[in-house]
Amino acid sequence: MTPEQQEALLSIALFAAFADGSKADAEREEIRRIAESLSTEANAPNLARLYQDVLLKRIKLDAAVQKLSDPSHRQLAYEMAVCVCDADGQQTDAERSFLADLRQQLALDPAQTRAFDVQAAALAEIDQPDTALPVPSPSMAALPSTANEAELDRSILNHALVNGALELLPQSWTSMAIIPLQVKMVYGIGKAHGVTLDQGHVKEFIAAAGVGLTSQYLEQFGRKLLGGLLGKLAGKTIGQVGSAGTSMAFSFATTYALGQLAKRYYAGGRVMNTALLRETYQGLLAPAKKLQTDYLPQIQQKAATLDAGQVMAMVRGK
Repeated sequence: MTPEQQEALLSIALFAAFADGSKADAEREEIRRIAESLSTEANAPNLARLYQDVLLKRIKLDAAVQKLSDPSHRQLAYEMAVCVCDADGQQTDAERSFLADLRQQLALDPAQTRAFDVQAAALAEIDQPDTALPVPSPSMAALPSTANEAELDRSILNHALVNGALELLPQSWTSMAIIPLQVKMVYGIGKAHGVTLDQGHVKEFIAAAGVGLTSQYLEQFGRKLLGGLLGKLAGKTIGQVGSAGTSMAFSFATTYALGQLAKRYYAGGRVMNTALLRETYQGLLAPAKKLQTDYLPQIQQKAATLDAGQVMAMVRGK
C-alpha cells in the first residue's frame, strides 16, 4: 500500500469519525492528539494536517475515494468507516447516511458489505446499555463488596492480554471488540466493590479517565495500517499474525491502566473527580507500557490462537 493510499484510508477514517457532527470537544482533542502521535511514525502520512483538512472541510470525501483503485482497499475503507462509526455505539441517522454515500462512492455492492455490516452491528449492539448489564439502582451501590485484590489483578491482566492480542490481528473488525471488553472489565471491578452500573455509566467512567471511544479505535486502526497489518490479507486466518505487528499491542497498556484505575476508584468510594481520574490514569499508563513489553510474547501467543468465535464469546461473556 502506497503512502498516498494510506493517507486516503486515514482521511476516510477521519471523515467517519466526524460523520455525526456531535463529537464533544474532549473527543475532538483526543482525535487531534492521536493524529499528531501517528504522524511521528516512520513513513507515516501527515495526519495532523489530514485532521485539520477534514475538520475544516478543506478536502472532500470523493477525493480520498479516488485514490483507492484496488477493490480490496475500497472494501477495507468501507469496513474501517463502519468500525469508526460503531465505536461509540450504534449508528446515528447521519452516520448511516454517510456510510451509504461512502459505499456508493466506493462502488461496492450492498451484497459485498452485508456480512461485515451484520458482524459489526452485532458487536455494536453488545456494547449498548441495558443489553447485558443491569440498570443501576438510584444509589448505584446496593451490593456488599466481594473484592479480592488478587482475582481482580488476574482479571485485569487477562483483559489486557486479550485486547493486546486483538490489536495484532489483521482483520479490521477485531479492534471493535476491545471497547466492549474494557466495559465488561470495568463493570466487573465495580460489581466486586458492590457497585452495579449499566454500560452507559461505565462508558462515562472510561471517558472521564481520558480514554476516548472513537479516538481509541482510530488509533488502533492507524497503527494497524501503518504497521502493515491491514490491506490485502491473502487468505490469512484470524490467528495468523504478521511480523509487522510485533511492536504493537498498545491496547494492552490502555486496558491494564484503565483496570487499575477502576480498582482504585471503586475501592476508594468513587470520590475522584475528572481531573484526578485523568491524572491517575496517566500515572498508571507508563508502568503499564513497560508491562506491555514484558508480556509481548504472551500477547503474541494469544493472538496466534484466537478465532472469531472466541472473540464473540468473550464479548458476550460466555
